[in-house]
Amino acid sequence: MFVSRRIFQSGLARAFSTTASNNGAKVAVLGAAGGIGQPLSLLLKNNPLVSKLNLYDVANCPGVAADLSHINSACEVTGFSPENDGLKQALEGVEHVLIPAGVPRKPGMTRDDLFDINAGIVQTLATACAEFCPDANIMIISNPVNSMLPIAAEVYRNKGVFNPKRLAGVTTLDLVRASRFAYEKTGKLKFVPVVGGHAGTTIVPLYSQIPELQIGAEELASLVHRTQFGGDEVVQAKAGKGSATLSMAFAGARFADSMIRATNGEDVVECAFINSDVFAADGVDYFASSVKLGPKGVEEILPLPSNITALEVEAINIAKPQLISAANKGIEFVKKNQK
Repeated sequence: MFVSRRIFQSGLARAFSTTASNNGAKVAVLGAAGGIGQPLSLLLKNNPLVSKLNLYDVANCPGVAADLSHINSACEVTGFSPENDGLKQALEGVEHVLIPAGVPRKPGMTRDDLFDINAGIVQTLATACAEFCPDANIMIISNPVNSMLPIAAEVYRNKGVFNPKRLAGVTTLDLVRASRFAYEKTGKLKFVPVVGGHAGTTIVPLYSQIPELQIGAEELASLVHRTQFGGDEVVQAKAGKGSATLSMAFAGARFADSMIRATNGEDVVECAFINSDVFAADGVDYFASSVKLGPKGVEEILPLPSNITALEVEAINIAKPQLISAANKGIEFVKKNQK
């Protein structure tokens, strides 16, 4: 059995250091001036495993980079804009790329409502990644992830550099929420696997894997619903002035930290939305699972726990057609907008 990834919170004091290895990771954030990009970049700047941080956005990025560069950690920060082949410069030589670029959700919007705008952004950025850093680990945060990852995969296929181990949709926010919500019931922080996808009822938290969580069926159903629609809770609370940017930045930084540690040789288990054959017989080509990370990226897809409940099986079955539809939507977008 692989060693489960440590709870990210417990490592913050160790991770935030004023020193960094000269051989640390080279990371790029695309969409670094946005609501997720700025706090994500801040967290990465303070991770001693990161020695070089390239920030890219269509506006305001040099200012964000200048601001972060004053923080007394050893990580070098550089900001890039579209001018003077800025995207190419931001990507050349990097090992890990995080993509939070796109528009945020507003009240009443679903992740699918973001599709038309964000699909074009992700296609453009994925095309650049395929050209300038084809062997880097690409971590997609832009919503809807259920469609954005297939878009990136299709771009990579068209460029002849597709490697499913190097492409991952970041669903870590679902794990973070599930862990926090379970903690509110049990007083213990636990790794709660979340499978399926990253939108509404495609999000399937496996609370059956937390034996300390002794609650009734009605309370469990409420907990699952809150995990699936936690983003709505934040959007409504911000009253049209934002979405889940801070928690998403934290989750993205945690997944990046996991990927970097795995690249350095640690056994790390996370959950991620990936190209997968777990339910290929049902036509599902993309599915979030627990995965073992390693030097080659997503090195192994771990099987579903044998003791998941009938309700969790039913939830997975409900998610499958939605995942197929979302993936097809992304693939069709690329076919109609070849670059």
